[in-house]
Amino acid sequence: MEVEEAICVYLLLRKKERKKKRQYWVHPILRDRFTHGQFQTLYPKLRSFEPKFFNYLRMSINSFDELLEMMSKQIESNDTHMRSSVSPEEKLVITLRYLGTGCSFGELHYNFRLGKSTITGIVREVCEALWEKVTKNVMPEPSEDIWKKIAKDFEKYANFPNCIGAIDGKHIRITKPKDSGSLYYNYKTFFSIVLLALCDSNYCFTFIDIGSYGKSSDSAIFKNSAFYKRLIEKSLHIPKPKPISETDPKPLPYVIVGDEAFGLSENVMRPYAGKGLSYEKKYLITGYQELDVLLNALLEFWQTSGAFFIGL
Repeated sequence: MEVEEAICVYLLLRKKERKKKRQYWVHPILRDRFTHGQFQTLYPKLRSFEPKFFNYLRMSINSFDELLEMMSKQIESNDTHMRSSVSPEEKLVITLRYLGTGCSFGELHYNFRLGKSTITGIVREVCEALWEKVTKNVMPEPSEDIWKKIAKDFEKYANFPNCIGAIDGKHIRITKPKDSGSLYYNYKTFFSIVLLALCDSNYCFTFIDIGSYGKSSDSAIFKNSAFYKRLIEKSLHIPKPKPISETDPKPLPYVIVGDEAFGLSENVMRPYAGKGLSYEKKYLITGYQELDVLLNALLEFWQTSGAFFIGL
């Protein structure tokens, strides 16, 4: 045996010696799940008090029951001879608690008396089922009539005609992924992924792009998105240009408003650049800032309410 091979064998044996033997098949704390777990002790009582239930899971009892009925078969597991499975109801409670508060998997591990790896798998499974079952109802692809309604609401609330959305990005702070280098390191000097979102005047998302590298700019993420490609291809059912006032019959296109990071195009508008602007240009910027505040408030709410990104 050569020296290199001998060293490799020695290191392998040392690694096996250092590897700790599993002390428990199921930890004693986790064995108490059916008597001391939060789902068994607290959840039934919460269903008797609607305000507390809403505060705990961030949704009403009726909404929870509808959601559970919609996706229970997809997240159902079978019992085995070794252990009982986690019910769909408990899986949904765990996931909503995670999304609603942003608490760690370690905290959920102690609260619900389930292993961390089990908690992680549950959250991923339920989130995938939620996306598959709810997306088409909550965030459907806008039709021409929906775009017109969005534009009407923007004109009503923001005094901005022919506007079909406000777009902006938000950096969501994350722990640096292993071997990622500086891909997730942003200009704000922390590691993040980017949530790029288009919303209407009622704080509802009409398009989202989640998970881009923190180093990427909003404009680059937007131009690489499926939404932008369809915008260029004119396959988004955006209405034809129309006049914005009775005094000026010239038809103007429907537009999305963004900040200075976004480039001008037929359907994307940004504020005037520079400081020495005329009153009219400043007025337009003020109108845009109202929309920008609206979107930023939505993104802040999305982050602070607990809807945290789950890496895929």
